[in-house]
Amino acid sequence: MAFGKKKISVIGLDIGSRTLKVAEITDIKQGYELKKFGMSDIEPGLIEDGIIKNPEAVGKAIEGLFRMYKIKEQHVATSIGGYSIIVKTITIGKMKEDKLYKQIQVEAETYIPFDVKDVFLDCQILGDNIDNPDQMDVLLVAAKKEIVNDYKALIEMAKLKPRIVDVDAFALQNIYEVNYETEDENVALIDIGASKTTLNILKSGLSVLIRDVSLGCGQITQKIVSQMECSPEEAEKMYQDDESDEIPPKEVIEIVSSVVGDWCTEIGHALDFFYSTYPGDSIQKIVLSGGGANIKSFRDLLAEETSSEVEIINPFENLSVGSDFDPAWLDKVSPQSAICLGLALRRVNDK
Repeated sequence: MAFGKKKISVIGLDIGSRTLKVAEITDIKQGYELKKFGMSDIEPGLIEDGIIKNPEAVGKAIEGLFRMYKIKEQHVATSIGGYSIIVKTITIGKMKEDKLYKQIQVEAETYIPFDVKDVFLDCQILGDNIDNPDQMDVLLVAAKKEIVNDYKALIEMAKLKPRIVDVDAFALQNIYEVNYETEDENVALIDIGASKTTLNILKSGLSVLIRDVSLGCGQITQKIVSQMECSPEEAEKMYQDDESDEIPPKEVIEIVSSVVGDWCTEIGHALDFFYSTYPGDSIQKIVLSGGGANIKSFRDLLAEETSSEVEIINPFENLSVGSDFDPAWLDKVSPQSAICLGLALRRVNDK
């Protein structure tokens, strides 16, 4: 007798252009328990703009990461973003989910700039359209088959089983919802990675705007390396260590100020689009993740330019964490761990 499909746990694997992150989260009565979490850097250039340039090297690095943290589970959830995906909220006439999926396959080219043959499509009903009760809002996701297949092959090369390919913005939303109240608030989730910034605006718990831009901490690192003639690791230390009493060189301060100014401009454009779509609404809070969240001058400038409360995400807030973990280390790496933890919350056969 069938009682429905069992939801299989997965290992969250965030494959960044500079850092790999891995996490294992299990279900417990009180919610969720963090069993494993770890990260390791990879050489610059192995992954660029989400494209895997050297799959053999990255595959070996993933294998080494799983060995280092003694992770035996092989089912993996990873995510993609950037130019390889399109996420849009569309409005169409009401219909059942099975009919909707068939309809989307036929009409997808109306909504996306890709050839339908070149993408995987998925959709989810969000609810009735607020202005027209005869229509419904639907979240449409299109992901380039070439990129999805490349990540699938990479995970298999690491002797693992790819079970879920998610979207970075959705993984970020997953971990936020576990740790924060989402009702009756508008919040912008912003992840600033090495080469990409992901923005997901939630309105009363529903994602209404997702945008990825090719801006990230790598811009700062490259400029510092070029001007200061140092290694990428030394450059990162110059601008990411907020707790250091040592004042960064003037050149570093100027580079950081210039780049984070560009970030704030791009974020401002996205927020302006939200305000034009939902006049009268406001963004009460901006929650930052990724390496860029650690840059104090960015947080201060963003708060000033958006007139919003800006904070760093705490993705471990509502997770049960064992004594094996060093609290100080988790606190230090928490901004970079958000997407990975969001992936580890996924289960095979969930929606």
